[in-house]
Amino acid sequence: MNNNYCIIMAGGVGSRFWPVSRRNLPKQFLDIMGTGKSFIRHTFERFLPIIPQENFLVVTNAAYKSLVLEHIPELKSSQVLCEPVGRNTTPCIAYAAYRLKAVNPQAEVVVAPSDHFIFDEETFRKDITDCLEFVADKDVLMTIGIKPSRPDTGYGYIQAGSTDVMGPVASFREKPNLEVAISYLASRNYLWNAGIFIWSNQAILKALNICVPEISTLFNAQQKAFNTPEEDTVIQTIYAGCPSISIDYGVMEKADNVYVRKCDFGWNDVGTWGSLYQLSAKDENANATQGNVRLYNSSGCMVKALAEKMVVIDSLSDYIIADTPDALMICPMKNEQHIKQVLEDLKTVEKGKYI
Repeated sequence: MNNNYCIIMAGGVGSRFWPVSRRNLPKQFLDIMGTGKSFIRHTFERFLPIIPQENFLVVTNAAYKSLVLEHIPELKSSQVLCEPVGRNTTPCIAYAAYRLKAVNPQAEVVVAPSDHFIFDEETFRKDITDCLEFVADKDVLMTIGIKPSRPDTGYGYIQAGSTDVMGPVASFREKPNLEVAISYLASRNYLWNAGIFIWSNQAILKALNICVPEISTLFNAQQKAFNTPEEDTVIQTIYAGCPSISIDYGVMEKADNVYVRKCDFGWNDVGTWGSLYQLSAKDENANATQGNVRLYNSSGCMVKALAEKMVVIDSLSDYIIADTPDALMICPMKNEQHIKQVLEDLKTVEKGKYI
């Protein structure tokens, strides 16, 4: 039996990519990069050379189960774990861990978001394989740290506790301001937190029991139901009582056996229109476009338009333009954080019609 498993977390709504990403079709199921494949499809194919397809589990909102199976038809229905409601990443990871406890207690696991972009996939797979081998016989929790290329204020950081490629974590740091980010870059022992984890299933179960007993107690009480017909029913009960806690806050920042693997395979969480712009090919005026777009006297724009519609833009600089059949957003690049407020207003004024 191959003990290597991959858990893909795919429950988010991708609200920062509004109006393209919506609750009924969120970011992970979209081809935002213009590659011809969705983010979740890229994620599955990225791991497939090192993880057997029967050893994948996707944790997602129950409303997205059919979308997961549409984008990854190689999976069986039983490989899609359905959360009745989003409770952040700790319950998500706990759900997968308790399913694996019932299926293969000796599993070594890589946990990854469904919507990130990796440039050098061969190096990525080598680094992940090294981590899986490292954790196989150790009670450690491994996280991936990315060598920073700029003082980015949009990422959390990991302070490495040694100069080794794999070594203990000294601390986790929240998203810094620019001055602090510059100091992190200069110190050379801070890494971007990629939100990718590797551990043995036994190690994460132990950590959940120690660090978040308010969650593990709920799962432990129902553990006999996992991988049985009763699982869907007990998950409703468990999630009704689960607090919403991220794995970083709930486990990684509390545990004393956390290691980081320093990596440089080219990573981006593609979390905003601005990050998509950074990744995109650009014309001679630094415009990045998708769709049928004509630009005049414009520079530094990110434009995503419908293929069947001609979009003409004149005399704009540093703007995001995103067009869909029922919504159009035109926003200065520097103000893209306002998208969150727009969605809050739409919830109230339009009763959620456009979100």
